[in-house]
Order: sequence, then structure tokens, then C-alpha cells
Amino acid sequence: MNIRQYSPSPTVTIGLGVSVLALLFRSLPLPEFWITLANYVGLYSLVALGLVLLTGVTGMTSFGQAAFVGLGAYASAYLSTTWNVSPWIGLFAGLSLTVLAAYFLGWITLGLSGHFLPLCTIAWGISLFYLFGNLDYLGKFDGITGIPPINFLGLDLNLGRDNFVLIWLCVIWSSVALSHLLDSRSGRVLKALKGGVLMAESCGVATMRYKLLAFVLAAVLAALSGWLYAHLQRAVNPTAFNLTAGIGYLIMAVVGGVGYLGGAVVGAVLITLLNNWLQNILPTLLGQSGNYEVIVSGILLIALLQKSPKGVWHWIEHGVKPLSTIVFKKLYLERSKITLDAGLGVNSPRRQPNTNIKNISTRTKITPPNVVLKVIDVCKSFGGLRAVNGVSFQLKASQIVGLIGPNGAGKSTLFNLISGVLPLTSGSIEFLGNQVHKLPARERSKLGMGRSFQHVRLIGQMSVLDNVLLGAHLRARSSWLGAIFRTNQTEESALKEIGNSCLSIVGLDGVAEQNADSLSLGQQRLLEIARALALDPVLLLLDEPAAGLRHFEKKELQATLKRLSSEQGISILIVEHDMDFVMGLVDELLVMDFGNPIAQGNPAQVRENPLVIEAYLGGID
Repeated sequence: MNIRQYSPSPTVTIGLGVSVLALLFRSLPLPEFWITLANYVGLYSLVALGLVLLTGVTGMTSFGQAAFVGLGAYASAYLSTTWNVSPWIGLFAGLSLTVLAAYFLGWITLGLSGHFLPLCTIAWGISLFYLFGNLDYLGKFDGITGIPPINFLGLDLNLGRDNFVLIWLCVIWSSVALSHLLDSRSGRVLKALKGGVLMAESCGVATMRYKLLAFVLAAVLAALSGWLYAHLQRAVNPTAFNLTAGIGYLIMAVVGGVGYLGGAVVGAVLITLLNNWLQNILPTLLGQSGNYEVIVSGILLIALLQKSPKGVWHWIEHGVKPLSTIVFKKLYLERSKITLDAGLGVNSPRRQPNTNIKNISTRTKITPPNVVLKVIDVCKSFGGLRAVNGVSFQLKASQIVGLIGPNGAGKSTLFNLISGVLPLTSGSIEFLGNQVHKLPARERSKLGMGRSFQHVRLIGQMSVLDNVLLGAHLRARSSWLGAIFRTNQTEESALKEIGNSCLSIVGLDGVAEQNADSLSLGQQRLLEIARALALDPVLLLLDEPAAGLRHFEKKELQATLKRLSSEQGISILIVEHDMDFVMGLVDELLVMDFGNPIAQGNPAQVRENPLVIEAYLGGID
């Protein structure tokens, strides 16, 4: 057994420390009012944590989380009062009901984009609120009373001080679990969902599955908060689960910093204390009549977000730089450091896997003269425009084929047809003997088709290494549960070896820990190639990879691609406008003009073709 695989992470160590502090805080002779406020902060923090995952990480906005809080609360309240079952059975029932409801609601709404998704969350949030208020066995709008307390470790949690420890243990360990999840194979995909769906699909990721995962996990945290709320209050009614409450949870996440787990707690603290302070001070200043709290709190929130639009936690982390953050980062980087051979030769990750990791897959090498790709009479129309018209060619193992033509010739459209981003109008595409023209991009990726994009598609706030590891997603099998319980560490180490090796191939091994958006355009294009290599490809589709590179960088890239082709058997289809780069690299050229193929052959033949000369230069005298 690998002891290191099960050693506690810095996050677990911090979680244990904070748990001890929670126990000590409960034992202090503090006023009961403070304890009550702390309990509500904890309940709100759980819901806000789910919104950080859902909105901050994956980019899906929800105003309906209060409805999931209600599901967790009502399920346990009904079972414990009507059937006299244990609150812990009520927890299981509430979470199960929430998972089913969230999966169904997510399945029918997460395919929507733009403002339609938030509108749908408002719709089902209101629907569930009125459902709670109109069912006889839930007490309609009067709700359910007489809910028994939770029995925790043999102690009935009758008082707020008794509930404090359980609530904050849930908050602390939920934060630890989400931190582990985001620092994993599944977490990298969740981060990519915010603006990188097309890129993730090209890496073989079933993005809808991960959208549902984020949606369900956020709902589960809300239901957990509802369960704790019901047995703390000992009564529930629909008022606590209306749309206003749902908006309030989202405000907490945004104010604290919707992109940060710590922001969930900070936002819950700030909004709870602000509301309490305003309720105490405004009646004294402005009189008892009128609801001025909403007006004043709105003005203060606007001022706060103007000062720190990314939330208070962003200001704490990047402005104040507390010692705890610095220590945590140091511990994390020390644990994540991978010692690798620094040589720049082609130590291909697809031929030299970590032999101790059974789940890291590699492909069988395809050798000449086997045909890798066949494009047969492919056409693509956009309304009355024929963007690609009757293109046919084939690509053999270890062969490099260039696709050239003037701007608007249909090259990138043909790339998108081959990779599965666009559907064909007619024709067919065979890859490794399989008819793939009806398969989505992720299924073609599973067969070994990797690609870069004409316009760079990276996750800018993720590290360079994590962007590469998105390409290696299919080479591992660890689940999100494995990430939460840290049973995936051996596999993660092997993936990082692959990622660092791919970065070495393209000359980016010195910038692995930098954010991707800190790189120059040329480096970002090299990073896309490294990500495609991490897929363990049989075929590389490179769309203008030399754009933005300096002369010597182009020479290095040219040599690297030649070695990948000759030594590793990778077939390459490349679109490029730099003729010197293409002519010195490819074995064969295909020239397109206005969607039509006009010439095909080796570089010398194509260079002298009069149709090619006319397409580029308008003809010669």
C-alpha cells in the first residue's frame, strides 16, 4: 500500500484545526445571541458554498437554491413528526429526494444558455415554494411544528449552543470536500465549464454530465442546510424558502467572492451581520415605520462591490495576503511538485506511461502505410452558402498533410467537420476505419483525435499544467468521489508526469505553475498543442499553430512536429498561412479556394500549380 496516497492534505490539516477551534468556541462563555448568529451564518454558508461551485466555478447562475433548502427541511420534518423516525433517516431521505429533484430539474434546464437558465431557476424556485405552501400534509403555509432535535453522539441538540458544533463541522468538512474536488481531474473539468465547453468536449469530456454533477452537489449542500435548519428551529414553513431567500443566498456568495470557497463564509458573515446591525440602528435613526433596511443594505452592497467587484475574499487574498494563505500555498506546492527529466527531447507521454498506474491508458501505435483518416466528398452548407464543397483526401500514419488556401477558403470549417464541432451536410469521414461523421467531438477524441483551435481556447485562470491535464482527462478513471476522499493521488501524480512531459515537448516546462492567461499568444498556441498531445493522439489537427510565434520558435515547432510524426507515429493535419513554415514541414498539401479543393500533391507540385498561383496572387502574366 502506498502510504503517501492516504497522507492528509494541507486542506485536511486546516479542516482539523478549524474543527478544534469550533469545539473551543462553543465552550466559551459567549452570549447566546452570538451563538445564534454563528449558527445562521453556518447554515447560510453551506448554501453559499454550493453557489460558489455552481456559479463561481461552472458559471451557472441559480436563484432557486432556497427551494432545495426547503426540500431538505420538509422531508426530515415530515418524516420525524408524522412517522417518528430518526432525524438521521430524515437526512438520508431529504438528500435522496433532493438528488432526484435536482437531477430532473438540471436535466431539463442545464442545456439552456444565457439568461434563460437563471429565469428557469426562478420559475422552479417559485413553483416549489408554492408547492410547500399548498400541500395539506405539509401544513400549507402554517408549516410543520414539533420537530424533534438531532441526537449527535448520544447528545440531544436542544439548544443553539448544542447545534453550533454540528453545523460548523458540516461547513468545515463541506469546504474541505469541495477543495479536494476542485483540485482533481473532475475539478479541472468543472472549471472548464465556464467558457470552455467546446474545448472540453474536444478533450473527450461529457460536459453535460459534469454540469449535472455541479448542479446536484450544490443542491445537496442546500438540502443539508435545510435539514440542520429544521431541527435547529424545530419548525418550518414556506416563508424561509421563497425567492427572496434564494436571491439572498446568491448575494452572499457574490459579496464574499463567488470564485472562492472562503468567500462563501465571508459573504454569509457580512450579510448576516449587516442585516442585524441595520435592524438595530435604523429604527433609532429613521423611526419605527418603514422598511429602510433593504434600501440601505442595497446601497452598501453596491458600494462594496464597486470597491471589490470580485468579492471580499479576493481583496483579502490578493490585497492583504494573510499569512495563512501564503503558508497554505507553500504546503500545496511542496506536495504537488513533480521531479521530471528536464530534457527537451520527445519523451512522448503516449509511449512511456507510468507502469505502476494501471488506469493511465495509452494507445497502440499506428504504423505506415495504414490509413488514419479518410475524408470522402465532404460538403457543408450554411443556408445558401456552400462553405465546403466536395473535399476528399486521406491521411496515412506518420504523415503530415497541410491544408492551405486564402482567407475564407473553408479550411477551419473543414477542420470543425473533421473534429465533430460541426455536422456534415453530405459526405462521410472515416477515422481508423470507423465511420465518425455522426459522432460528437468527445467520441472522436476517445478514438485518438486531438486538436488546437484557430482562436486560442484556454482556461485563463487555471495553471498552464492544469490546462494540459484537461487534455489527459480520458487517460484516467478517478471519480469525483475519489477526489473528495483523496484516493486519487497516485493517479494524479502520474497525470502530472504526463502533463509536464507534454510541456517539455513544446518548450513550456518552465511555466507550468503560471496562469494560462499570463502567457504570450505564441506560448498559448504551444500550450494548446501540449494539451492535444496529453490526449495521447493518433491524429493531431492543428489550426494555425505557428501564428504569434517568432522565427526561431517556428523552427523549433517545425522540428518538434517532424519528430512526433517520424518517431511517435502521430499523423498531423495542419492549417497554416505561413508558407515557409508549411512548405518545410508537410509531406503533402491540399489547397482550397471558396470551399473547393483546387490542388493536391507534394509541396513542389503545389507551388507550381497555376490554379494555386491564381488563388493567392490573382494570376500571373
